[in-house]
Amino acid sequence: MNDPDLTGSHILIVDDNIPNCELLDAYLSDDDYEIRIVHDGHAALEAVAAHEPDIILLDIMMPRMSGYEVCQKLKSEGETRGIPVLMVTALNESGDIEKAVAAGCDDFLTKPVNKLELRTRVRSLLRVRHLANERDRLLAYLQEVEESRHAPPD
Repeated sequence: MNDPDLTGSHILIVDDNIPNCELLDAYLSDDDYEIRIVHDGHAALEAVAAHEPDIILLDIMMPRMSGYEVCQKLKSEGETRGIPVLMVTALNESGDIEKAVAAGCDDFLTKPVNKLELRTRVRSLLRVRHLANERDRLLAYLQEVEESRHAPPD
């Protein structure tokens, strides 16, 4: 099976620290992704609604709305539940990880971020997202075929 083409995948980076955003963007710039950056949780929810990303890199400690809250909200909505969320944070206590998992995050990466680890995890989560999208398209097609087989003739 061939790896899916991830070129042009949409990544949303959410972090209130501009140098952190610039670093993540620089680390991922070689991979031909479409990257959007926002600096707080409310802006993240707006960006997701306007331009559904393929993956979200989400900081935890942000003003107004934490990454935990953003993740929990996204994972509780049917339209956004399937978007992979990679928490990228300086927090690294087991309680922080447990809270992130409870909020619904798909993976967890601790700052300072290692470039190879970031790129590998992003590619992995994008592959999962791509395969889930392909599965959904195939199931919709099969449903359509099944319905047309049982439709009365004209």
